[in-house]
Amino acid sequence: MNQDQIAIFAGGCFWCTEPVFSQLRGVNKVVSGYIGGHTANPNYKAICNGDTGHAEAIQISFDAELVSFETLLEVFLVSHDPTTLNRQGNDIGTQYRSAVFCQNQMQRDATEKMIAAFNAADIFNAPIVTQINGADIFYPAEDYHQYFFDKNPNQPYCMAVAAPKAAKIRAKYAQLIK
Repeated sequence: MNQDQIAIFAGGCFWCTEPVFSQLRGVNKVVSGYIGGHTANPNYKAICNGDTGHAEAIQISFDAELVSFETLLEVFLVSHDPTTLNRQGNDIGTQYRSAVFCQNQMQRDATEKMIAAFNAADIFNAPIVTQINGADIFYPAEDYHQYFFDKNPNQPYCMAVAAPKAAKIRAKYAQLIK
């Protein structure tokens, strides 16, 4: 039995990124949280004010024998808009930036390579601005944020933003769905 590997992606509101990845085969756990800031033990209110420097992110525990980091990275890039700086849709601020927090050199190399390939192929018709960062302290968000979409599928934001993102990935990557 292999130990799970970790991937950390920031792609806007974690209510929207968590359901994209929790539906994938090989993903064992997704934790919503905060990373990349300068304040210890941030909370949601401080994050929303944009005062801590953290991004809303998800920490994915995955079995690399069932799903590769590269596959997760591709899903990440396709599931949000990696071409907008500090913004995802109507969510604006550094807490909504697009970023990969690489856990090792392999993840950094894979991220640099995939972004370069996507840019060369003009996949998004604009350059990718996703930040490539090193590992940093990941702070799990408050309990009510964990698996928020599963607990609140009829919440208007979830219906308008999270559900379509998860559905887009189910359609495009049907072979990866649990």
